[in-house]
Amino acid sequence: MKDCKLHYTDSIHYELEQTSRLMKKVTNQLFEKLEIGLSLDEYAALDTVSVNAGICQRDLAKLILKDRANTGRILDSLEQKGFITRFIDTKNNRLVKKMGITERGLRELDTINKKVKQYLESVTKTISDEDIERVQETLKSFRLELEKVVEINI
Repeated sequence: MKDCKLHYTDSIHYELEQTSRLMKKVTNQLFEKLEIGLSLDEYAALDTVSVNAGICQRDLAKLILKDRANTGRILDSLEQKGFITRFIDTKNNRLVKKMGITERGLRELDTINKKVKQYLESVTKTISDEDIERVQETLKSFRLELEKVVEINI
């Protein structure tokens, strides 16, 4: 049986929340320093579209945990920059707007990934590859359990 923690600040939830907040700050600062022409949300959306060709806005919103209105604004910006293209398709006999990444978007994503990779790797350089893999697997399991209980209205 697990020890009962008396304080929230002694919990895994607190550690995850604080780590997530710090990671977001580090990444935003890095994007600013490297003069990346995208916000972190735009980058997440572009990367997600790149591995989910033909995804619809609603499904993308679920994956990046943004409401549809914010996702729409992010997609408008990416489309204006020429990084994605939108097209009409059918899903369950209904017209649905889907998207894909453009060649320009792929090049931009590759450039950003190369710039960001070395900096983010410096954050984890003291952690073994095995520990990183174990943490990723544990976090994924934890996230999947959270997804079972959280109500997301997207």
